Amino acid sequence: MKFRSVIQDAFSTAEAARLSNLTSRQVDHWARQGFLLPSVRDATGYGSRRRYSFTDVVRLRVASRLRASGVGLPKIRRCVEVLKRLDSSGEADLAGARLIVAGNRVLWARSDREVVDLLRGGQLVLVFPVGDAVEETFGAVARLQKENESADFGPRAARHGKRH
Repeated sequence: MKFRSVIQDAFSTAEAARLSNLTSRQVDHWARQGFLLPSVRDATGYGSRRRYSFTDVVRLRVASRLRASGVGLPKIRRCVEVLKRLDSSGEADLAGARLIVAGNRVLWARSDREVVDLLRGGQLVLVFPVGDAVEETFGAVARLQKENESADFGPRAARHGKRH
């Protein structure tokens, strides 16, 4: 990860909460519920402390933004579950990931051409940029015009007296 040199290895619950715009109580509650668990160290009993990684804090911050956007906790839970399943290796480029909230849908734009509907079990939605179709059509029209010009001035056209 490109931020490795400027971030610390682990964050306390209070630090994770502050960095993700949540309360410590909310972060603690989500961990106890198994919703967003700390990956560095989970609590092992009374008085023990959870430790969150940078990636954990990013996930908490995204969950916080989804909540602020009006997405309910059950839907955020489903999003987290699907993202874990789709990225079981944990190698997804979080810095390049984009989430799209559209009405009651949450979409993960994996690339410019692939979008995953997180609330429908990870259903893949393909994106077809119209700009690409416009450029392809321009190219096809140009090729057609050249073919027509060649046909108009070719040997057959000369026999039939065709000219522009």
